[in-house]
Amino acid sequence: MRRFSHFAAIDWSGARGARQPGIALAIASGTAAPALVRPGHIWSRAEILDWLEAVAASADNMLIGFDFSSAFAFADRGGYFPEWTDSPSDVRTLWALVERLAGDDPHYEAGAFLAHPEARRHFRHGRGDVGDLFEAGTGRLRIVERHQRATGQAASVSNFNLVGAAQVGKASLSGMRLLHRLSGRIPLWPIDPVPATGPVLVEIYTSLAARAAGLRPGRSKIRDGAALDAALAALGSPPCGFSGPLSDHAADALLSAAWLRRIASGTAPWAPAPLTDALAQTEGWTFGII
Repeated sequence: MRRFSHFAAIDWSGARGARQPGIALAIASGTAAPALVRPGHIWSRAEILDWLEAVAASADNMLIGFDFSSAFAFADRGGYFPEWTDSPSDVRTLWALVERLAGDDPHYEAGAFLAHPEARRHFRHGRGDVGDLFEAGTGRLRIVERHQRATGQAASVSNFNLVGAAQVGKASLSGMRLLHRLSGRIPLWPIDPVPATGPVLVEIYTSLAARAAGLRPGRSKIRDGAALDAALAALGSPPCGFSGPLSDHAADALLSAAWLRRIASGTAPWAPAPLTDALAQTEGWTFGII
């Protein structure tokens, strides 16, 4: 597998509003400790897009992980949105559909997509507000999510669920709007071939970095500098040296950047056994799930 010089991790948010305290961006370069980009800054999603576009223009050898799902389940039903005649056939047309319906929403939100009468049938929107095609129980899962649950690598939730602290549906939809704009500008593994040089995007779960650092499932959030440095040490990274409280979003980004640096040179993360070409084009995959 090719080498990268920089490893970036984006902790993402799908919340409403112009600026999101839940967004954090960190980079691990060379063998140095990971560092926050613009520490203390409250990011907007538009600013993250601007930063990604600058990386694309610079052609830096950077592996960039984003903490949202790039697609919905497809393989289980032969489509993203059964019974909807406009249901897309692949990842890129999915992003285009989200953008077409939500393009007037501010701040890369996706409320207009979720309000569409056909789209809303597939989601759990709130207590007592469940679409008639939302799969009972946990909701539909992608193959990567089923695989990671079966092997105990992670415990993801369906991104058709929009309820609760663990929901990732809104973040994924807002992220799809960014991916639509970046399509053809920064390759996204495994949808696109990995080029010999330049930046590459991958989908990540920050909880995978926490598990790799020895944190127990369900207790993976780091909120102080000493705990972060201990986790970084477990990944072979120099300490960041923060003292006192630290937001869990910043800690997730910092630890995930170090984790990407740790695993990216191996072959296993790039060649998970269940991944096929057809699956790559419809559901994508989470980097680090093998």
